[in-house]
Amino acid sequence: MTVLDVACGPGNVTRALAAGVGEDGLVVGLDRAAGMLDRAAADTAEPQVGYVRGNAADLPFRDASFDAVCCFGALYLFEDPWGALDSMVRVLKPGGRLVVLTSRRPPLPLARLGGRAVTEITGVRLFGSGEVTGFLRGRGLTELKQRRYPAMQVVGARKRVPPVRARR
Repeated sequence: MTVLDVACGPGNVTRALAAGVGEDGLVVGLDRAAGMLDRAAADTAEPQVGYVRGNAADLPFRDASFDAVCCFGALYLFEDPWGALDSMVRVLKPGGRLVVLTSRRPPLPLARLGGRAVTEITGVRLFGSGEVTGFLRGRGLTELKQRRYPAMQVVGARKRVPPVRARR
């Protein structure tokens, strides 16, 4: 199994994922910050873990390279979160799973206005409850699941496997 951890930071989740891929698997942590990757590499002893410096909106991997892709706690900080999600879907194999932990704008009457102000002041984007799931559905992902919490959400989905065409 091959897993990509987008915006891996110091590699905490990346290393934890190593236990799930087995000895023959590979977990790749990707981050834009060289300092984070230096820290991640220094703290990693697992041989099936590697780190790559790159931009989440332009992942430096071939199409359909990973069985699973995750991004925990960073999508709301990306300059181009939709480009990053597109890139994650691109590198996901058919049948592969995507999991994202991100912000969620509270469903309060003035939250949309407040959310814009938060984004402008802090750079943190607050996603509406249906934004991420709607985007992934629009990209053809299926089996969408979402857990909503007051200020965050976890979204999981599977990349559709193209139907097999019968030969004539």
